[in-house]
Amino acid sequence: MKAFVTGGTGFVGANLVRLLLQQGYEVKALARSNARLDNLNGLEIELISGDLNDPDLARSMQGCDCLFHVAAHYSLWQRDRDLLYQSNVLGTRNVLAAAKAAGIGRSVYTSSVAAIGIDPSGQPTTEQYQSPVEKLIGEYKQSKYWAEQEAVKAAQLGQDVVIVNPSTPIGAYDIKPTPTGDIVVRFLERRMPTYVETGLNFVHVQDVAWGHLLALQKGKSGERYILGNQNLSLKQLLDELSQITGLSAPARSIPVWIPLSVAWIDETILTKFGKKPSIPVDGVRMSKQPMYYDASKAIRELGLPQTPIHIALKDAVDWFQENLIQTE
Repeated sequence: MKAFVTGGTGFVGANLVRLLLQQGYEVKALARSNARLDNLNGLEIELISGDLNDPDLARSMQGCDCLFHVAAHYSLWQRDRDLLYQSNVLGTRNVLAAAKAAGIGRSVYTSSVAAIGIDPSGQPTTEQYQSPVEKLIGEYKQSKYWAEQEAVKAAQLGQDVVIVNPSTPIGAYDIKPTPTGDIVVRFLERRMPTYVETGLNFVHVQDVAWGHLLALQKGKSGERYILGNQNLSLKQLLDELSQITGLSAPARSIPVWIPLSVAWIDETILTKFGKKPSIPVDGVRMSKQPMYYDASKAIRELGLPQTPIHIALKDAVDWFQENLIQTE
């Protein structure tokens, strides 16, 4: 089979492309003309130069059997509202329409747990819950909600589209890096003296890649599947990193109002003087409550693997030390 993949240059996409090649798929990968191609260098794929909103995208998809729409613009900066809508919402609409026009049989759309929100009951959130969009914190989460609605609408109109909602992936090829990868990098560089009391659901990025392929093979059109594994506090994650690396984990937490104040000053005042903000306000606001999820549905219906998070962190540490960090 031949797969068309958007977002192959990114973290999840790069792992998915490698898995597809290992499983015998031919791969066409869409990449912007100015994209970093480090994650795809040396792979036997057909690289297509283009954009999510290209009007002739269907022509590039001709001959493909399936689509993995992984690409999305990620930003927690409030100034990026328009770009988030253009890329995530309109881009998803265009990509799915192109897949339909090209006669692609089945599509897998990569949403996020960010589009679901957090169940106020205090229990780990499942696919059954949906936060009102106005209660999703920040423009990024809201853009992912509206993008997911594009996939839902396409499925309701008869297109075969399965939705996957990764939680917080960890592992290799986190090239930018993601916010979680940045935590690992700052820990390795000993630039994390304190932490905030929060928590996330973590999953090995290779399991996320498998979740996409399993969704193609076993998922039900129009349904969504949380691709996650273990709920951990940030402190527990840092303690795991300490065990792996031998470096000391920060022992002191700080109240969330401190980084929130710094972020507000950064984003609303200092940017006016040309200073690049260091902490996004929306990112700090998200950390005010644990973001825990339940991946039981994907485990039960898709057979989602559950690689121990210790292994995911070890793989991330090894990759960062080899590719991004100058070690002594």
